[in-house]
Amino acid sequence: MNSIKNVVLVHGGFVDGSGWERVYGILRDKGYRVSIVQNPTTSLADDVAATSRVLDQLDGPAILVGHSYGGVVITEAGNHPKVASLVYVAAFAPDAGESVASLIANPPPGAPVPPILPPKDGFLFLDRAKFAASFAADLDPKVAAFRADSQVPWGVAALEGAVREPAWRKKPSWYIIATDDKMIPPPAQHAMSKRIEASVSEVKGSHAIYESQPAAVATVIERASNGAR
Repeated sequence: MNSIKNVVLVHGGFVDGSGWERVYGILRDKGYRVSIVQNPTTSLADDVAATSRVLDQLDGPAILVGHSYGGVVITEAGNHPKVASLVYVAAFAPDAGESVASLIANPPPGAPVPPILPPKDGFLFLDRAKFAASFAADLDPKVAAFRADSQVPWGVAALEGAVREPAWRKKPSWYIIATDDKMIPPPAQHAMSKRIEASVSEVKGSHAIYESQPAAVATVIERASNGAR
């Protein structure tokens, strides 16, 4: 398999694509052509459409990467003909008919509960005071505070959006488990990565592992680009 040089990065809920900047820089320096999807996180359909528009512009096959809720997006958008493989970064990896809402409905005993505030006008936010501890405990406190204060409203329709055709059934997958994640419990990440038969890497870090451990994340994306399992 020849190395694939197109990489598309998809962010999750509550944040935008700027958190990918360090991963972007590492990959660009190594000759990759990197695109970052600014999905609106309004609904799964809207976010899949935003991802597909980026994929449509590419000149060849791509590695599609998703963090957190972005894993749901790439699971559906990964059916695009230009997607060669998938990389899940501390991400949800749903099966057909599943959504974030269904996957978090029955958390394991003792698992940390993400500090999601009650919805307003159909959108969700994380409690600012608890954002750093739950989402970004290993980021510089100033960066974590900025992420908390620049949150993107996450639509309930995105939370409840169910996958129709999971791309991981047809395309190879890689999965990065964040060992200190307080948003998606590591045991849930293990279970999802096993179910999709992904090539798994464990990296010590918070839910914001794509931002706190960019070199480790970039390394797994490189492996996917080379087809190395």
